[in-house]
Amino acid sequence: MYKLILVDDEEEVRKGILKKIEWQKYGFEVVGEAENGREALEIGEKIIPDVVITDIKMPFMDGIELTKMIMEKFPGTKIIILTGFDEFEYAQKAVKLNVVDYVLKPISSKEFIQILEKVRSIMDEEIAEKEDIKALRKMYTKSLPILREKFLASLITKQLGQDEIYEKANNYMIDLSGSTFIVATLNIDQYHYTYNPKKKKKLPKDMEILSNWEEKELMKFAVLNICDEIVKKRGLGNVFIHNEYIVVLVCSHEKHRDMVMGKINSLFQEIGVAIEKLLKLTVTIGIGTIFNDIGLAKESYDNALCALDYRLVIGNNRIIFIDDIEPKRKERIVFDEDKEHLLVSNLKVGTPIDIENTVKHLFKEIIDSQVSLNHGQIYIYEMLTTILKEARNLNIDIEQIFGENYNLFFELNRFYDLIEIQNWVTEICIKVMNFITKNRRDSYRLLVDKAKDYVNNNYHEKDITIDKMCKYLYISPTYFSSIFKRETKMTFINYLTQTRMEAAKELLRTTNFKNFEIAERVGYSEPNYFSYCFKKNLCISPTSYRKSFQNHRKLR
Repeated sequence: MYKLILVDDEEEVRKGILKKIEWQKYGFEVVGEAENGREALEIGEKIIPDVVITDIKMPFMDGIELTKMIMEKFPGTKIIILTGFDEFEYAQKAVKLNVVDYVLKPISSKEFIQILEKVRSIMDEEIAEKEDIKALRKMYTKSLPILREKFLASLITKQLGQDEIYEKANNYMIDLSGSTFIVATLNIDQYHYTYNPKKKKKLPKDMEILSNWEEKELMKFAVLNICDEIVKKRGLGNVFIHNEYIVVLVCSHEKHRDMVMGKINSLFQEIGVAIEKLLKLTVTIGIGTIFNDIGLAKESYDNALCALDYRLVIGNNRIIFIDDIEPKRKERIVFDEDKEHLLVSNLKVGTPIDIENTVKHLFKEIIDSQVSLNHGQIYIYEMLTTILKEARNLNIDIEQIFGENYNLFFELNRFYDLIEIQNWVTEICIKVMNFITKNRRDSYRLLVDKAKDYVNNNYHEKDITIDKMCKYLYISPTYFSSIFKRETKMTFINYLTQTRMEAAKELLRTTNFKNFEIAERVGYSEPNYFSYCFKKNLCISPTSYRKSFQNHRKLR
């Protein structure tokens, strides 16, 4: 159902139109009716209609002005203009405003239905364009190779969670199944084929020294294809290019380390021989550390690059295992930028459960790596430093949370068990998170109190708007609106109107000011609109309100 608002200052006309049409039969739901443009705009801000049918001549805000405002605020809303014969030329201005149609009153039910069907057809087509599954699927399929390579690159450059990894792998149809993983990087060595003048045979074009970028890229692509064919034949993972390197992410179902290493060595021996035979090139291959959690691919990739660096020492055309060169490297754990971002994000906007899961994830690396407690302390010190640094950035005094002279680093030395330390760090994070949340709530309340004070002191001004208020508070209108409504359970406009109505009631009770004088004193430039708003909010006119109060006082 499309949501529709009907706007006309004549109630009989509105009711007549509403009764004429079986709205739901033609796909519409009338969600509001209004007497003028201002009232329609207030309804529109709450509901965001799909269609607005509006008269032109109305008090306070006419149909043309309303159309301009709706087009600015809700560009997707369709407008139908109602007009009398004498307003026809005036209505044509609406054409420039991109209205769907303008209708000459009176109009028959049949004509009205035709217009509604036209509007519905336009909106149906717009939705169909956005939701054209075939077009999206075609675009997705076309982009799939790029998306796969981008995802595999993120796997070796970022710390991703297992759930996210396997969800994306499934979406991109990438097989990451296995119990043991390892990352290898291949670098093409300098071209080593030399011309033999005794054979007096000219080298073919594709065998000349790779002297330009195009030829190097072509050769890299050829190496990629050979690697991909052999890796797929053995069912051992995925091959892709990242930066200047060809990367192989090996996924093996073999659990025994020696068996895995044997398969990997055999795989890359075959790849090296095939490249040299087919392309007359040699490659040097760096092999990273073996891991059992696909989320640790980044560490293995970093280690593979380090292994590749040793070609400068031991030469090219080799397979270099990082564990052979740096057997203790696996004991190195790093609290890197990604881990810091994850922890800070949860401190700011997480829940206690998020904190618990995050700290558990961060400590899992220490536990899985089986490093000494002394080495693990450096990692934990960096974690604690991140917590303290974020507290300082948010102007939080740690002594307010933990008391005077409390030293997190000193307290750490009391523990001798990693699980106890993990629980302790979790408690610290939850306390800091709760304090951040409380401060945020306090800042929300302070912001709302400032806005209320401003309204209470300036409600007599005629140009109070959300934009003006937000300039005063130095925040965005969207952010302010959401905070104000959450804290007060009403919109800012409703609060402003309520304040003005209370002030008007007080003046009606205690002064002899005329209605137009009161209207001016409470921020309304038009006395008629003031009377309209007063009656709408209090279900009584200003004059009747004053009389009822005076009669009540006489009776007492």
